[in-house]
Amino acid sequence: MGVKLKLLAVGTRMPDWVEQGVEEYRKRLPRDLALEIHEIPPGARGKNADVARAVALEGERMRERLRGNEHIVALEVGGQPWSTERLATEVDHWRLEGRDVALLVGGPEGLEANLSANADQRWSLSSLTLPHPLVRILVAEQLYRAWTLLVGHPYHR
Repeated sequence: MGVKLKLLAVGTRMPDWVEQGVEEYRKRLPRDLALEIHEIPPGARGKNADVARAVALEGERMRERLRGNEHIVALEVGGQPWSTERLATEVDHWRLEGRDVALLVGGPEGLEANLSANADQRWSLSSLTLPHPLVRILVAEQLYRAWTLLVGHPYHR
């Protein structure tokens, strides 16, 4: 059964190296495990900006992209660290569940609190703070790696 993976990430106009890196893994994934990238415009930040308002606006913009029936995975430093094997198990469960999956990546201050609290799962890529452009490539590569593990492709080794 096919499932769409939708990465909702705060940030626009990524450098070419990010677009190329993500596309490399997107094109390797099978059609029944398609990865879509949805850029969420960041809220205004600056010297006198209301950061709480910016995060709230980012949350509103993310909710507008959700259909309401997706399995929601919040990518956060405070989430559960998953090994590649665990991610492969999660991908297999998502496929069997038959619901599309929305992977949420917040802005510099993280995800809006209600999005995080209401997520079905919270996944931590690392206890390191990662630059958001790199997170897109890392997620795409890890999803591809998980799929190769599930189908016995030698890439994972």
